[in-house]
Amino acid sequence: MRAAVLHGPRDIRMEKRGLLIPAAGEAVVRVSASGLCGTDYRIWSGDRPVSYPLIMGHEFIGEVAAVGPGVHTLRPGQRVAVEPNFSCGVCPLCREGNRNLCLSRTAVGIDVNGGFAEQACLPARCCWPAPAGISDDQLMLAEPLAVVVRAVARGEVRSAESAAVLGVGALGLLAIQVLKAKGLRVLAVGRTARRERLARALGADGFTTTETGGAKDATRHFSGREGVDIVIETAGTALAVEQALELAHPGGRVVLTGLPHEASTVNFFSIVRREIRIVGSMIYQEEFPEAIRLLSEGRVLVDRLVTHRFPLDRIQEAFAAHRLPDAIKVSVTT
Repeated sequence: MRAAVLHGPRDIRMEKRGLLIPAAGEAVVRVSASGLCGTDYRIWSGDRPVSYPLIMGHEFIGEVAAVGPGVHTLRPGQRVAVEPNFSCGVCPLCREGNRNLCLSRTAVGIDVNGGFAEQACLPARCCWPAPAGISDDQLMLAEPLAVVVRAVARGEVRSAESAAVLGVGALGLLAIQVLKAKGLRVLAVGRTARRERLARALGADGFTTTETGGAKDATRHFSGREGVDIVIETAGTALAVEQALELAHPGGRVVLTGLPHEASTVNFFSIVRREIRIVGSMIYQEEFPEAIRLLSEGRVLVDRLVTHRFPLDRIQEAFAAHRLPDAIKVSVTT
């Protein structure tokens, strides 16, 4: 099989590898498409250290090619979405149901070889069968959508509340739709106004930017009070964390899901004085079925989110495209 193998920062090479054979409890997936996200870019650029050589790619879908002994839930030929994180299953966190927090969690495409190849081998329990009629683009967005579904649930949202989504990348545009599906009024907050039209088309009731420093006032105007009930932060920067905390009204909630990798300067006096509830949301636990259902029912739309497509042998171009201003989700196809 062909695989895009990372040998060091920005050093990715197309190589021939042998066909994969599943062990007990495993499945081999014939990859059809893989999404490229910010984590992939950080690994490719060297900002996030990994063990080389590595086949990246964790947002992938495909068709079951083979299953190992003891696998009865899948059959060759099934289309599946891959849940790329699996826990040890035996530690206290896993036994408590917090498998997403497992300190021994394995991430496909980060800790072990992933989907930027014609085949990938992983535990069969990580494969979710696709419902009839769902497109490849829809199925490929199941992984980031599961992240958003969990973040919204962690915020304990209620119908008719006001919400702000900070960041209008792929996660933010998905979050707008999940919040709207739950009956909230949603203000989208972008760094610039470039994606205002798209955010509104996907359901945002209002839009503002952070570039002029007026997001706080815009949020108050939108909510009709001191701020919104809940903020979903998806931008993943230290500045975005600080901005998110300013947008909630006293007693409001802020869900951080963007994984900032640098330290943030937070005014904790303001947090305490306003009793802001800050909640972290880490990937997902049992949210994949809900994400696939929302996609299959058309309640979350993705047709305008996949902006660039490249075949596997042009993966270097895919990484370059990820940083383009108009890029939302880049797809690598095999």
